[in-house]
Amino acid sequence: MVLFISGRTDILTYYSNWLIKRMRAGYVDTRNPYNPNLVSRINFSNVDIVVFCTKNPHPFIKYLDEAQKLLNNVPFIFHVTMTPYNDDIEPIIGKIKKDVIEDIKYLSTRYGKDRIFVRYDPIFKSKRYTIDYHIKAFNKLVTSLNGYVGNIVISFIDLYKNVLHNKRILKLEEINDDDLNKLASEFGKIAKENNINIFTCGEKMKLLEYGFIKGACLSKSYAINLMSELGKSVKFKKQSNRKNSYCECVEMVDIGAYNCCLSKCKYCYANFDEKTVNCNYLLHDEDSSLLIGHLNEDDVIKERK
Repeated sequence: MVLFISGRTDILTYYSNWLIKRMRAGYVDTRNPYNPNLVSRINFSNVDIVVFCTKNPHPFIKYLDEAQKLLNNVPFIFHVTMTPYNDDIEPIIGKIKKDVIEDIKYLSTRYGKDRIFVRYDPIFKSKRYTIDYHIKAFNKLVTSLNGYVGNIVISFIDLYKNVLHNKRILKLEEINDDDLNKLASEFGKIAKENNINIFTCGEKMKLLEYGFIKGACLSKSYAINLMSELGKSVKFKKQSNRKNSYCECVEMVDIGAYNCCLSKCKYCYANFDEKTVNCNYLLHDEDSSLLIGHLNEDDVIKERK
């Protein structure tokens, strides 16, 4: 099993204390977002790989030694999102980006650069955030991480409910063919100059002609090779429940919940309503097996194998 922590909310940034308590307990519960009374129970003893997805790994760094021991040294992989937007788009995270760069370097030194993926995601264009702005920001980011990161993932903004709700703030402009060619060409050159693999995730366009590689956030071959290096043979299935047919990732189990990330980035797909986010955060209990709220008497709990 590949555990995903998390695509639904930034657990490391806001819920690290809860996460380490769940690891100590040996299991975690997560509600099915489409059938709330159906709860999956994940025993950490069944986990083969952990993928941490965050914009700020720092709050969990103090727990890394304990977490590795509790999970019997299963491999940790980090996806750290670094986007170039200001407070108008990222009201919280924008203030700590310099510190996150140092945390990425620390994690790379500890686990190796092939375990660290940086996500430049999502990319959108506006009068403030032009294609030239992105090229300059990407160059600054990649050069600062030269030697510390093996892979960079990019993707473009999707028109999720929250994105449409914030369209007056985002002020989106179309990325036309000329824009895409310029951005992809420059990104490919910058990545090559800094010895970093670059690829798209969940996009129809792979941009191979610009030096991008065919990759995935966690490809089947990467997962199998990682297990092989540890002397283990594990079979992984391709993700089957994604609406996006262009996703090449292996199946992962997400233990997060929607509408509870306090970063409140204006392009976020996982927060549908900021008032709901505030309400859900008040329901969080570090001692609960669920990220938000508690188990109910009518919940159906099924162990996830």
